[in-house]
Amino acid sequence: MARVKVFSTGICPICEKTKALLTKWGIPYDEVRVDTDMTTRREFTKITNGARTVPQIAIDDKWIGGFTELTELHMDNELDDLVE
Repeated sequence: MARVKVFSTGICPICEKTKALLTKWGIPYDEVRVDTDMTTRREFTKITNGARTVPQIAIDDKWIGGFTELTELHMDNELDDLVE
């Protein structure tokens, strides 16, 4: 199974919604908090090419975007291929 990372903060409601959807869809993920650790913040900046908003999602260390891009991949039936 692919390794899904959700880059988030502790006060982000869309991050919570993203994690709830992944759970609902049965997709395991690792949450990476960028507000508590500078090492994870550097990883976040590198993977996302300097994104400044959360959530940001990476699958196998390939950045796919945020909540909108995640739901679009799901609606277009492309998400399953990425996480299998």
